[in-house]
Amino acid sequence: MPSAERTGVRDNWRLAALDALRERDPGAKAEAVQALHALVRDGVSNGILHWDAQHEIDVPTDLPGRPARPVLVEPRQLERRSMSTPQGRVVLLHALAHIEFNAINLALDAVWRFPGLPDAFYADWLTVAAEEAFHFSLLGARLADYGHAYGDFPAHNGLWEMCERTRDDVLARMALVPRVLEARGLDAAPPIRARLKQAGDDQSAAVLDVILRDEVGHVRIGNRWFRYLCAARGLDPHAAWLTLAQQYRAPKMRGPFNFEARRSAGFDDAELDTLAAQAAPEPATADARLREGGGE
Repeated sequence: MPSAERTGVRDNWRLAALDALRERDPGAKAEAVQALHALVRDGVSNGILHWDAQHEIDVPTDLPGRPARPVLVEPRQLERRSMSTPQGRVVLLHALAHIEFNAINLALDAVWRFPGLPDAFYADWLTVAAEEAFHFSLLGARLADYGHAYGDFPAHNGLWEMCERTRDDVLARMALVPRVLEARGLDAAPPIRARLKQAGDDQSAAVLDVILRDEVGHVRIGNRWFRYLCAARGLDPHAAWLTLAQQYRAPKMRGPFNFEARRSAGFDDAELDTLAAQAAPEPATADARLREGGGE
């Protein structure tokens, strides 16, 4: 992929985000996101803004940019292994790395795709993309410690599939990607961390601590912009979420839930009560949430 500087999109940060999204090499994508984030941070500090929010960008045909590996399969085809074994921990770390790679793409897609929003919207999602890139690098380093790399195991495409479904409505995107799929990570992270600690993998558990800390902020950003958009359209957020979840076939939320983290991420009591009321009778394991497309 050509760099943002060579293609001249340094002066349009949303186009630069699209450029990074189209990058196929995971390492180069992460570097491009970090470079763009630094460029924007420096620009903002100098009073320079290049979001060009009113520009409607033509949709390219090569989204998202991703490598030939990992092979993408149905979630039910993904292998389950005990985290008590090194191989089981590697499979888990790879699944988490795949989620973070997709999360980079999801955040970048929010930056370029939706015109006419406040500059703060684009800045928020670029910051999310940069933090997801950092998470991906941490997990890549842990995989390398085990003698593996991203792409060594199959993965699924659940996160990006919801991105595709919501491509025509920013309200649906905010309702269902950060508030449903990404919020699953708030529930899944603590039990995964506990099992890593039990297995003696303190370094991987520490990575989960960083991810959970940042993901609370990411989900909070999704909640903030979801409510902003509901207010702009004169919609009740609770009713709108239920309607959008049904319309876009959002996966059913299943407990146990991390209510403390969800509350910190901006869910109110009514929303948490709704989630609890529609929980499936059998609680989903953290592994199940990962296989179904969430658990970032």
